[in-house]
Amino acid sequence: MSGGLLLASRSPRRRALIGLLGLPVRVAVAAVDETPQPHETPAAYVARLAVAKAQALRPQTRPEEWVVAADTAVVDGQDILGKPAHQAEATAMLRRLRGRSHHVLTGVAVLPPAGECRAAVVRTTVHMRPLSDAEIAAYVASGDPLDKAGAYAIQNQAFAPVASIEGCYANVVGLPLCALACLLRASGAAPTADVTARCTAALGYNCPGNYPACGDAGPAALGMSLTRC
Repeated sequence: MSGGLLLASRSPRRRALIGLLGLPVRVAVAAVDETPQPHETPAAYVARLAVAKAQALRPQTRPEEWVVAADTAVVDGQDILGKPAHQAEATAMLRRLRGRSHHVLTGVAVLPPAGECRAAVVRTTVHMRPLSDAEIAAYVASGDPLDKAGAYAIQNQAFAPVASIEGCYANVVGLPLCALACLLRASGAAPTADVTARCTAALGYNCPGNYPACGDAGPAALGMSLTRC
């Protein structure tokens, strides 16, 4: 891969994660309408937005540059919990999620310089701690939840909102690296770095995912559904 990656996100968390692939990266913002469509499932929603973001940035690509886009949603039942608009909404979201399990879905799309787009949806089950009202109030007052889907950051060690997860930790942060590496490999641009080892070292979580396993049987093992777009 000579042209590097164009990441369709302003998220510093995604920028840090994609840097673990060991590939040149630059960042641009894709302006797309993020309104859910009537009767759209959460998985279809995050996949559609990831593809739309990737396609929106194609005119900005440099020669031999690959577009990577992602969209993450916290899902409780069939309800998509986005970023809270204010502190009261953040408080309500955290009270809703505490002591219960929900899912985090991320749609990831890869658009090569030539050829077809590929997309995947990765699902992680998240089990929340029984957070107290005082813990929630202090966390909301810090301002940290206001730019996070579902109003929390799994990596916030002081708040530590999550008891345990099933699946990819990086997916909850906002970019499932093994799934992205699989998409790049399927499109003919496999990263040279040991993605699983780098992700584990950076996040401090022994992920059950394994990038080398993303051949014919790998996507299901990584909790991802792989499609062409």
